[in-house]
Amino acid sequence: MSATTLDTPPTPTDAPARRPDRAGALRGVARRLATALFVLLCTATVAFFLVRLSGDPVKILLPPDATAEQEQVLRHSLGLDQPLFSQYLDYLRGLVRLDFGDSLVYGQPVSEILADRLPATVELAAAALAVTLVVAIPAGILAAMRRGRGADHTVMTGVLLGQSAPPFWVGILLILVFAVWLRILPASGYGTLANLILPAVTLAVYSVAVVARLLRSSLIDVLSSDHIRSARAKGFGPLQLVLRHGVRNASLPVVTVIGLEVGNLLGGAILTERVFSWPGVGQLTIEAISNRDFPLVQATVLFFAATFVVVNLLVDLSYSFLDPRVRTSR
Repeated sequence: MSATTLDTPPTPTDAPARRPDRAGALRGVARRLATALFVLLCTATVAFFLVRLSGDPVKILLPPDATAEQEQVLRHSLGLDQPLFSQYLDYLRGLVRLDFGDSLVYGQPVSEILADRLPATVELAAAALAVTLVVAIPAGILAAMRRGRGADHTVMTGVLLGQSAPPFWVGILLILVFAVWLRILPASGYGTLANLILPAVTLAVYSVAVVARLLRSSLIDVLSSDHIRSARAKGFGPLQLVLRHGVRNASLPVVTVIGLEVGNLLGGAILTERVFSWPGVGQLTIEAISNRDFPLVQATVLFFAATFVVVNLLVDLSYSFLDPRVRTSR
């Protein structure tokens, strides 16, 4: 009887046991995509209506002595004399075709202007992210391993200063020290590694503080768990425990914050690019707001929002690869 029972093949109901999990995962991805699209639609709508509260761009585009007839002609050529709701519908139709319109100031398609400025912003954000990872991860590990000691106090003091200092103030301070007093780095410019150092460090200061603090607290929690104590009893050294067992188990909240910081690095580049005259999307956004360039402001705001949404979506989907328990629960 026992042999017959063991040799009995599995019933058909046992075979497709994982299909509901896959279907649930696909539904979860579809739900997140729908939420992302809804957020982008809301952002585009808010940007469209808020930017029109800043005033009439015709007053800036024409000289002060322009006549009312000239203003009316320009307003008609730009489509600003149409009802607001009609302008909004035209804007949404353009978004469906990925057509952001033409800049009121430059007279070029907004997509081309963004494409020209985007590489500079991506370069700055990537350099700041590299600085963040290179400094924050060793600092967080060191603080966790030396908890309550001098190294821990030093790292946490730097974290406090990094989270308290505004980026524009940090940028001005670095310019005074390294460009004015020491004269070893340029205060502005674009195109060389020397031009990149100060803006990247300025942009990374806050992110370094956030990531280092979170990694320290996550590692402290992990290092006090039972499996770490068992590994320590087996003879694993402190550094081996942290690198082989601690960092991976503490990586889930850290990856979440790093993903959010990518969006913060791109969004925070607005002030940093202004301080260092960096020719990126942030500098372009400030210029567009000053000139009341409606299509350009709408496109840059939507770009920053899309960056946050896409990064958060990728971080959310990466959970299942970092923690199998998340994959099972979903």
